Amino acid sequence: MPKILIVGGGYAGYYTALKLERTMRPGEAQVTIVDPLPYMTYQPFLPEVAAGSIEPRHAVVSLRRHLHSTTVITAKVTGISHATKTATITPVIGEPWEIDYDIIVVTAGAVSRTFPIPGVADEAIGLKTIEEATAVRDRVLTNFDKAALLPAGPERDRLLTFTVVGGGFAGIEIFGELRSLASALLRNYPTLTFDDTHFHLIEAMGRIMPEVSLKTSLWVIKNLAQRGAEIHLDTQLTSAVGGKIELSTGQSFETDLIVWTAGVMANPVLRNTDLPVEERGRLRVGADLRVIDDNGVVEDAWGAGDVSAVPDLTGAGVGGFCVPNAQHAVRQGKLLSQNLLGHLRGDLPREYFHKNLGAVASTGLYVGAFQSGNIGITGLPAWFMHRGYHGLAMPMWERKIRVFGGWVLNFLFGRDIVSIEARETPRAAFEEFASRPKV
Repeated sequence: MPKILIVGGGYAGYYTALKLERTMRPGEAQVTIVDPLPYMTYQPFLPEVAAGSIEPRHAVVSLRRHLHSTTVITAKVTGISHATKTATITPVIGEPWEIDYDIIVVTAGAVSRTFPIPGVADEAIGLKTIEEATAVRDRVLTNFDKAALLPAGPERDRLLTFTVVGGGFAGIEIFGELRSLASALLRNYPTLTFDDTHFHLIEAMGRIMPEVSLKTSLWVIKNLAQRGAEIHLDTQLTSAVGGKIELSTGQSFETDLIVWTAGVMANPVLRNTDLPVEERGRLRVGADLRVIDDNGVVEDAWGAGDVSAVPDLTGAGVGGFCVPNAQHAVRQGKLLSQNLLGHLRGDLPREYFHKNLGAVASTGLYVGAFQSGNIGITGLPAWFMHRGYHGLAMPMWERKIRVFGGWVLNFLFGRDIVSIEARETPRAAFEEFASRPKV
């Protein structure tokens, strides 16, 4: 049987493996998927996870539970030699080893892209993983517990000042969701007032959310301002050393949480391969998702998702390529599985073509924004559209039911406001009271 190796278990990789399982004949191919994590993360839900509206485990999909005939390897691919058709697998424990393949599918996704701004690497946290979203939620909740015991002053202000860098969809959604969470928390903290909380979003461009119209983006800015949040446009972060934010406008303030959403880059695994990449470090692929170089198609190599520079045949993509988002990655994964199967059976591959029907975002509980062409919808209707779309787009019915069930319970009883930040040091309570041998 031909051996198919899928590098990355995100949207594109997961859907490629899932659709291959459902359409391949028994014995037609052997599929292996390699990812450091044993689950796929539905990233559009990360802002709601951070705000306590979705349970963290409900926003991920187990690879082993839903990929029944695919071999799942929980490790990193640290090198690819397509000339010899081998990949280097590096586990958390044990020595690296090589795995051979006949066909490789690179769907390794993207990671947060940062700039060498002093303090960012030490103080900020991204929003690409479920662990990051959970840590953000716990930090906000824990800070409220700490601040409630302090008198008014610089330390309390620092604990209740929250900063987001980046005004794209991810930045605006986490910003709005955290503002909504903080406002809801105040009823449980009688010693704190609305004016004690401070929210800052820093955006280097002159507008937010380029995927929506200027009118819609201005409505979002106005709505957030009415809710006590401040957006700094045409402003760059110049330093974040020790949690002290310094802006290009000269303004500065102390903060205890910096969420970085100002860009992504292709997974660095491509630096250790002989596969062709373009100037931004993404895998070079054609519209049919086959890897290409200057001489044409690279045989038995495919790519999709955020790690790949997939041409946008609609002409709407930035620089002529599909933007890195879940909407494209899911559809590319599904097409890639069809093209792979067709390749095995001697058929020609189809080209990827998807015209974006719209963009929808949640900016807090009961507040959203939707844009499709010249049609812009804001407020409660857009929020329902956001939940409906992403609730149904969540892979697997058992996950959809968990998510919708959680929303219903939150509507009836309110979102959970318990912080379990101590999970990061789970042995601390045991060690504090554990008996030790006398010296």
